[in-house]
Amino acid sequence: MTPTQIRSIPFFDYPHLFSSEERDLTAIFRDVGLRGAFILQEDLVRFERNLAAYLGVKYALGVGNATDGLLLALRAAGIGPGDEVIFCSHTMVATAAAIHFSGATPVPVECSEDHLIDVGAVEKAVTPRTRAILPTQLNGRTADMETLVFIAKTHSLVIIEDAAQALGSRLQGRAAGTFGTAGVFSFFPAKTLGCLGDGGAVVTNDGDIYESLVQLRDHGRGSGGEIVSWGFNSRLDNLQAAILDFHLGSYDRTIERRRALAGIYRNRLRAIGQVKLPPGPQDEADHFDVFQNYEIEAERRDELRAFLKIHHIGSALPWGGKAVHQWPRLGFSTRLPLTERVFERALLLPLNLSLNEDDVHHICNTIQDFFRLG
Repeated sequence: MTPTQIRSIPFFDYPHLFSSEERDLTAIFRDVGLRGAFILQEDLVRFERNLAAYLGVKYALGVGNATDGLLLALRAAGIGPGDEVIFCSHTMVATAAAIHFSGATPVPVECSEDHLIDVGAVEKAVTPRTRAILPTQLNGRTADMETLVFIAKTHSLVIIEDAAQALGSRLQGRAAGTFGTAGVFSFFPAKTLGCLGDGGAVVTNDGDIYESLVQLRDHGRGSGGEIVSWGFNSRLDNLQAAILDFHLGSYDRTIERRRALAGIYRNRLRAIGQVKLPPGPQDEADHFDVFQNYEIEAERRDELRAFLKIHHIGSALPWGGKAVHQWPRLGFSTRLPLTERVFERALLLPLNLSLNEDDVHHICNTIQDFFRLG
């Protein structure tokens, strides 16, 4: 086999995002450019309206990125110095960074068997200083929000959802990002709904929170255009909003496709005793998962990853291979043994719309070969 014939499956094919829709995306770029519609224009308003309708909330506000969105949501909810915010350490460092830069103290807790926040650990972590819970809806799955809402009500806490990876994920029919005071989504290119740069949104049903967010994202300007408070500059770019609104129109098909690919992984790998898989698309009636990522746990994880690389199959370690509390220079002294065990075994397999069924079968064949040969 010549080098040009070698089958290569990258973990994520970024050029495919543009090349697969080049004509449509170029038309959007020309339309926005010719109108000079670059900042806070009708394309953004339309996308915000359609996103709110898709999620069944009153308000959606486009922001520069999801990290900003989390910070603005915390600030809008009155979280600040002296407060503690509980979060799951199995998340991107951005989750904790938003808490830190709000002035509050991030308090990491364990993940559960499904890699989302452990609600029992949340209950144990509540102190008199706790003001909020910030669950991450990880890998396109929604956490046990019924219990978290109960804990929050019991202790008079705010819930801000990091739903960056979970647009369209539902629990008992309710959308991720809509259970708490506010929810935040990411539109990073590799997300299930991605733009061609950074982007995010905050959603809420609270009119006062929304008005505060309007001010915070645009230099303290209120809905009437007057400067009424101190604010930041974190506006979703209008061109990216136009692209996102275009993609939102076919988003249900995108999720259907991702769930189908996840189903192949589940069916092909479930018999391998050395591998722990996420629940399949049809396994749990209460959960509708959108499979932002396909995160497995595997024995001999590093050897498996090297084997996949030899066979030109990309993979990734979640968050660079460490939970948030495991980065020494962030100053955490917490030990979370269950989470640390997950990070010794966790591996992300390719799952995106550049893949076809044959690609996923090839990945599964290679994983089966590894454990059969080993």
